[in-house]
Amino acid sequence: MYYAYKYRLKPSDAHREELDRHRDMCRQLYNHTLYRLNESQDEHGELPSMTTLRSELPDLKKWWDGLSDVYSKVLQTVVERLFDNLNGLSKLKENGYGVGQLKWKPPREFRSFTYSQSGFKLDKKGGQAVLSLSKLADIPIRLHRAIPDDATLKQVTVKKEPTGEWFATFGVQMDREPPEPPENPEKCVGVDVGILKYAHDTDGTAVGSLDLSDERERLEREQRKLSRKQHGSNNYEKQRRRVAECHADLRRKRRDFLHKLSAYYAREYDLVAVEDLNVKGMMESPSNSRNTASAAWGTFLSLLEYKCEREGTHFVAVDPKGTTKECASCGVSTDKPLWVREHSCPACGFEADRDANAAWNIFSRGLENIGVGYSESPPVETALAVETPVSAKRVVEAGSPTLTERTASAVSE
Repeated sequence: MYYAYKYRLKPSDAHREELDRHRDMCRQLYNHTLYRLNESQDEHGELPSMTTLRSELPDLKKWWDGLSDVYSKVLQTVVERLFDNLNGLSKLKENGYGVGQLKWKPPREFRSFTYSQSGFKLDKKGGQAVLSLSKLADIPIRLHRAIPDDATLKQVTVKKEPTGEWFATFGVQMDREPPEPPENPEKCVGVDVGILKYAHDTDGTAVGSLDLSDERERLEREQRKLSRKQHGSNNYEKQRRRVAECHADLRRKRRDFLHKLSAYYAREYDLVAVEDLNVKGMMESPSNSRNTASAAWGTFLSLLEYKCEREGTHFVAVDPKGTTKECASCGVSTDKPLWVREHSCPACGFEADRDANAAWNIFSRGLENIGVGYSESPPVETALAVETPVSAKRVVEAGSPTLTERTASAVSE
């Protein structure tokens, strides 16, 4: 299995200057390779292969000052990066999207470079953990969590964020195989995601959405200040970094919440059923798109999927059509506008919270998808809304007993 471990670098001013120089050399090589592709296509109508362009790198070093200062593997990954982008465009064209051509990268859009297989090493010098990069420097790194002993470092990507901070992301291969999901899962749960309550599951737990209103207000305030600065001035650059810091703060808090919530479900259950949402299509809707974007359901589902694979948990994505309308007790569909938050079935009289009813429908479809039965029928009392939903702030460290305790108390009630 492959994982990514991300750490903050602590470069000195001299290190920052060298990092920026190497990054810019990689950017220029990317643009040169793109020029070579366009030139060859115009003359011969065929694109040279990635192997051909990589074989030209030793000759480029003879007349290109500074290119020899960059590690050879880094230069090769720049060429691979260009072909990866071309493959991405081809896939979009095959799916019917209208796409143009690749453009040259300005400095602000080329922020990273990669050491692959060799040229990097985690070391310790003077009591300080450092990342040794060939032909660059030994850069102090903040290892806030340890990389497992049985892991093999395959590559490292060094990236400069818009805030000016530098990070290193390690591509890690684990020697062990992930555990197999159980054939007869015992602890199963269905999870319905939403706006007012981020997650409502069939165990009676409702997790509130993360409140980022203060962070958004700060971002809007800093953006207004930026609009009054003269573009290109020193004050403009300082304010641009403040805006970037606001964006980074929002993104960091949201991903932290999603990581912890997805880790909880992956570790506590044998089977997790969720809706297979078309988030991109929902984003294109003119109504409520901002709240949909802020909820980041697509990110949550992708995090939950890979963590379930890592923990040996069944991840089942079911068809979301009708999960809100159908009655979890008798299956009769009832139209409900968005502002109606309670489910009341005219056929059988079953009443429950709207999200709880949807969670039970997701749960039932998830069991059907993998072909397992469940001994217990969904009791009416567990489908009702909990009196005190779990606040997003209570989703603390991943694997903590906070949600577990809340679930246990909700079921006992």
